[in-house]
Amino acid sequence: MPHSELHAPLPPRAAPHTLTEDLQALVTGCLFVALSILMLRESRLLTGGTTGLSFLIHYLGGWRLGLVLFLINLPFYAFGLAALGKRFTFKTFCAVGTLSLFTELVPSLVRFERLDPVFAAVMGGLLAGIGILILMRHGASLGGSGVLAIYLQKTRGWRAGSVQMSLDVIILSLGLLVVSPGQVGLSILSAAALNLVIGINHRPDRYFGF
Repeated sequence: MPHSELHAPLPPRAAPHTLTEDLQALVTGCLFVALSILMLRESRLLTGGTTGLSFLIHYLGGWRLGLVLFLINLPFYAFGLAALGKRFTFKTFCAVGTLSLFTELVPSLVRFERLDPVFAAVMGGLLAGIGILILMRHGASLGGSGVLAIYLQKTRGWRAGSVQMSLDVIILSLGLLVVSPGQVGLSILSAAALNLVIGINHRPDRYFGF
């Protein structure tokens, strides 16, 4: 091994985010995801994770999606607290609460005269992936299976995107109970777009910081 490689400098350690930076990430990330949720709901599509379960309950029972999203994540905070710490769990609680609020607010601000289902699936997945990635980079998630995915990435080295994809397949398969096979197919396409963004852009062996 060359002498220069033995003494190669270590990558600089990222400075911690400020409170202002965390707040803008919370608002920005949740707005991206809320817009994604609106696009998917307008086309009666699904997504993965606890948001996907919330969609199923919303379609089956007609309950308010934002409220269901908030409630269904409550059991996962205990796991997040034990596995990933108070700071992460608090940020995740704030993120889920903000997303639940935006999920109810954004439909009053946006109207789609025409929304192609294929575009809604792909763009909805990309928007959600970007929003979740922003939150991940600031030490938060949207709870549920996202907490498990990040935990396994940190402890086992498994890619968060791959773990999330496996869980999404199970949840999306349940979508056949409430929507057509074609809509489930488009929902899988959306989940693939989401996980592509996270899988490529959230790699601990390539990116430094959280």
